[in-house]
Amino acid sequence: MNFWNELTNFQQGKLMQNYLSHRLTLLVPFVSAVLFISACVDSNSRVKSAHPQTATTKVNTPYSESIEYAINVGGGDYIGNDGISYQADDLSSESQKGTSKGIKGSQDPYLYESYRIGDMDLPLALENGIYDVTLKFAEPANLDSSKRLFDIFIEDTKHLSNLDIMQARDGKPLSALDRTIPNIKVNDGVLNITLKGQQKDPVLHAIIVRRKQQPTTDWKLVWSDEFNYDGAPDENKWNFDIWPARKVNDEDQTYTNRTKNVRVEDGVLIIEAHKEKYANAEYTSGRIHSKGKGDFLYGKAEIRARIPAGQGTWPAIWMLPSDAFKYATKCGPGNDWQGNGECDAWPNSGEIDIMEYVGYDPHNIHGTVHNKAYYWVNWEQRKASIDIGDEVNQEFQTYSIEWGPEHILIAYNNTPYFFYANQGEGWEAWPFDHPYHIILNLAIGGGWGRAGGPIDDSIFPVRLEVDYVRVYELNQ
Repeated sequence: MNFWNELTNFQQGKLMQNYLSHRLTLLVPFVSAVLFISACVDSNSRVKSAHPQTATTKVNTPYSESIEYAINVGGGDYIGNDGISYQADDLSSESQKGTSKGIKGSQDPYLYESYRIGDMDLPLALENGIYDVTLKFAEPANLDSSKRLFDIFIEDTKHLSNLDIMQARDGKPLSALDRTIPNIKVNDGVLNITLKGQQKDPVLHAIIVRRKQQPTTDWKLVWSDEFNYDGAPDENKWNFDIWPARKVNDEDQTYTNRTKNVRVEDGVLIIEAHKEKYANAEYTSGRIHSKGKGDFLYGKAEIRARIPAGQGTWPAIWMLPSDAFKYATKCGPGNDWQGNGECDAWPNSGEIDIMEYVGYDPHNIHGTVHNKAYYWVNWEQRKASIDIGDEVNQEFQTYSIEWGPEHILIAYNNTPYFFYANQGEGWEAWPFDHPYHIILNLAIGGGWGRAGGPIDDSIFPVRLEVDYVRVYELNQ
């Protein structure tokens, strides 16, 4: 007997109701949006919303494609700044609805003002296939870390264990947290999402279910390093940062240009950290960048890498502005701006993190943007995470960014999980309008690397390995 026949008539009816409601809900806003946009778009493509809580920018990006479900949990219909049309909550659940105000850390704060609280079993009717599931949260109460812990199961597999929203958002309530769980296989016509409290009740603010698909954008390669040579990194493409420990982020390592720390061999760039006394530090590692040799404005960057495990590691693949003083107001050329608290080149001129990973939190890859308007100091950090396993430590994975004048999209193995829109708020929120360059480094310790406890000295040496770095522009 198949799965559908095993369901009660009520369950069959409810799943079909959810399925049809989902299809109609997606269709109606789409048709309405087309008619509305044709009447209201101005020269800047800004849309005056008929709903005061709906985002005022309707965008069409890879992030809003292939959506099967998008639900504003606990709330009503909503069009996000990410271009996604969220349907009103018609979920069949005994959990209670709630509301909160003053959400930070998101370009769609309205989406986090409604939620459900309580254990939840949420069956969603879907065709069989592979899906990526994004769940959105914000702690509605002023709780200490570890006071609300819950597990999340998808298709009977535990994917998030003892999720602590407060800890994940640096101890701040009402702060948006986005987690994507990729590659969920549905083979019985129903996607089952279950939230189960371990301490206090689970909370959930939004659900996105995206069908897996391959990118279709046509890109043209304009710059790359395939690392098909041996020795030091190509000096025509890379520069070294040679820095002492504690220069930035209270990091414990010193960065060197020794081949012991940075080299190319067997077709791979190796950045290797060691536990050793050197240059008044207890650890050594490497950091290279393409400033002046691989700068680009808009396009796609793709990096295939294998990252190290172990508490205390903090590898990163990221970007900084090639003109660090573009929007600085307190310093200028000639100043050493990195690690200089008197200079506001950072965050004013921006930063984009394509991949960050900290060894004490081995199940998450993070994508982030930093700018004057939205960064950690004012608790408005814009970021998202994707749930991963030890495959990132065992095998090479692909990390990428698509960057244009209207948005930034960060992906892991072609799964988009972080979207940031240019909302026309000026350079304070969008300093991403001038050339940037790529940075590859392996930090040890530091404020974030040690956040989960002391550095584990038994792990050394550890390596960040990079198979290639490629930069593309649109093929027009």
